[in-house]
Amino acid sequence: MKKDRVYALYKGEEFLTLGTIDEIASIMKVKRETIYFYTMPAYKRRIKKGGKNRRYLIKI
Repeated sequence: MKKDRVYALYKGEEFLTLGTIDEIASIMKVKRETIYFYTMPAYKRRIKKGGKNRRYLIKI
C-alpha cells in the first residue's frame, strides 16, 4: 500500500501548515485541486518570481 506523501505549505517565507494534500486542503478550506495546483509549472509561471504572496508546496 502506498503511503500518503507529506507536504509543507509556505506563503512566501512564512510556514503555513504541514500534512497530506487532503489535510492541507481541509485546513486551508480550499479544494484539493487548488493545493495540488501549487506544484504545477503553470502556477509558477503566473506568479512573479519572488512574489510575497506566492504559495509553495514542498514534498517532505
